[in-house]
Amino acid sequence: MAKQYSRTQRIGDQIQRELATLIPREIKDPRLGFITVTGVDVSRDISHAKVFITVMGDNSPEVIKENLTVLKDAAGYLRMLLGKAMKLRSLPALHFHYDESITRGAHLSALIEQAVSEDERNTGSSGE
Repeated sequence: MAKQYSRTQRIGDQIQRELATLIPREIKDPRLGFITVTGVDVSRDISHAKVFITVMGDNSPEVIKENLTVLKDAAGYLRMLLGKAMKLRSLPALHFHYDESITRGAHLSALIEQAVSEDERNTGSSGE
């Protein structure tokens, strides 16, 4: 049986695709870094959309906050552009959030590699 794919998920996916092309092409703010849209969660009544982004390169809190401020200021403009690109009666309000999953995943991966290398060192020295 096929998995249920809701309307809000389809709208979120389309918003993600559109924003991925609109942000670098239309937002000309020099403070904006290289942004990747990692996901969009649309509320059930399609009035709000949480847009999750990552910033490539420098991931300091100041840079992240500055990029989120630029996107927050441009949210109305991006919503207007989305309205022209998408065929919806009403578009959700865009709320930008930083997606920490990639940073957290890289940190956990480094911890796992560190534990494995320490384990190999301990078993290699005691086994001889």
